[in-house]
Amino acid sequence: MDKDFDNQFFTLTSTDLVKDKDTIKLVRKEESVILTLTPINESVAPVAHDQSFQDDSSAVSSADTLILQRSPEYRSEPWPTHFLRPTFSYEVEMLLQAGNKAYECNGSLLNNPNMKSSILDKLADTMFYYTAYPTGFQRLAVLEALLQKHPCLGEPQTSFSGMYGWQQRLTYKMANYQSKMKRRQVPCPELDVNSMKGKPPGERNPAKNCKRPKRAEVNYLPPHPSGETTNSLEMERQELLNGVKRNNNKVIQEKMCKTFSMRRLEVVSGTQAAEDFTERWPSLFCADGVGES
Repeated sequence: MDKDFDNQFFTLTSTDLVKDKDTIKLVRKEESVILTLTPINESVAPVAHDQSFQDDSSAVSSADTLILQRSPEYRSEPWPTHFLRPTFSYEVEMLLQAGNKAYECNGSLLNNPNMKSSILDKLADTMFYYTAYPTGFQRLAVLEALLQKHPCLGEPQTSFSGMYGWQQRLTYKMANYQSKMKRRQVPCPELDVNSMKGKPPGERNPAKNCKRPKRAEVNYLPPHPSGETTNSLEMERQELLNGVKRNNNKVIQEKMCKTFSMRRLEVVSGTQAAEDFTERWPSLFCADGVGES
């Protein structure tokens, strides 16, 4: 504090300037945080799994993050902002091209039940790539892109926009597509968690307590990593408890990444009490585990 300048503080460059009975104010300078953004489609070299883990309490840097091999069913892209119409079969594309020309000439509409079935199958397959349970707004966006490209498919007799009939068909088609995936035993946790067999006896209703992703969630219920099963992940969880007891941060980080799908299923299903979940995953409630689920 400089008495010659109305007791205002100034920055010292040397302790030699400090006089007897001077007032000194200590200000802690916060370290600057530098964020490095990496595109999600950029390939990252995975960390080798055969490295021996040593028991140490040192913090694990971000460079040691474990990259697991994703399953083929892993969803990597969110719902697009502007849905792009998929490419149909050669036969359907030829019929649509001819129908658009006729619509431009005399306004005639294309009515072919077999072609509509092929179009719905392709739309359902494309939508399932992004989400297993599309919302009404998402189905509407798909049909808007379809009719904008092919106005000959409109149905003005059903509604002003000509999409009401298509909306009903696409809704039933997605339900049938989900049932077909279940019958084929496609490994999709989003469908398994809502299956009739997976629900309690008193709640075995298709529309009751349906688990669906919230807005902007891409993989809210991802499948297990490639080569992993529920039994193998349970063994990883047991080893994770040993790593917590020994305070081995490196082992904790590896096991937490590998068991994410198993832990996420327990969170979404909500079948366990909070005390039981805390006992099963104690590392999730420490400072390093925040955000893992």
